[in-house]
Amino acid sequence: MPQDASSPLFNQSLAKAFAVLEAFGIERRSMNLPEMAVAANITKSAAQRLAHSLEALGYLRKDAGSKRYSLTPRVTELGMRYMVTSPLIETAHPYLLDLNIKLGETVNLSEPDGLEMVFVQSFAGHRQISVQLPVGSRYPLFCSAAGRAYLSGVPKARADVLIRQSELRAYTPMTLTDPQEIIAQTDAARIAGYAVTDSEFFRGDINIASPILGLADDAVAAVGVSVPVTRWTLKDAKERIAPLVMEAAQALSSPASRSAR
Repeated sequence: MPQDASSPLFNQSLAKAFAVLEAFGIERRSMNLPEMAVAANITKSAAQRLAHSLEALGYLRKDAGSKRYSLTPRVTELGMRYMVTSPLIETAHPYLLDLNIKLGETVNLSEPDGLEMVFVQSFAGHRQISVQLPVGSRYPLFCSAAGRAYLSGVPKARADVLIRQSELRAYTPMTLTDPQEIIAQTDAARIAGYAVTDSEFFRGDINIASPILGLADDAVAAVGVSVPVTRWTLKDAKERIAPLVMEAAQALSSPASRSAR
């Protein structure tokens, strides 16, 4: 439940409409009204009203034969509006592109959202890659390099709380799930200036990331590079990629933060 859901200013109908849109995904590409009601945790009558309204607004389409609803391309406009209005994404573009050209590997810009990081900009590697996630993809703070980089750039007490609030599940045999070990890795990233993970979220995927600091000297995002273990060793990634990632992150940090680092 949203933090301010109990506020008299909170609009429950709007929240339910977004719950319907967010219920669609890979496992639910289309839904009928009963399925929509269950997925969005609303009544069937509410699902009917919201589906009709969202269809009228152009965000849902209804198949005449099956009576099932699916998203329309108009939904992408919501995300694109953020992409074209974000000063950070606009500023980061040339730095990420330069990093992508220098390394020939996948470069990402990620921002935090609760206990997850979200890809908001991505440049694919020039060679075959093992993992390529689209913009908008989400992944946990606790087991991703970008997540730990972000955590290393916020006050330690806050970072420790976020780690302990996370669902510490193993995505691969390499995933760290002991909170103390994750906190130790985040503390090490705070000292080194970058975080590194090896096959913790995806097998065969090494990630190096560094935090971007805002005006309050707290992390607001992270620059990350993803490389496959078939081409890189952890040692080489630390030696060759980490300095370039830190350089890009520092360039994107606020002037006050850059002078303090």
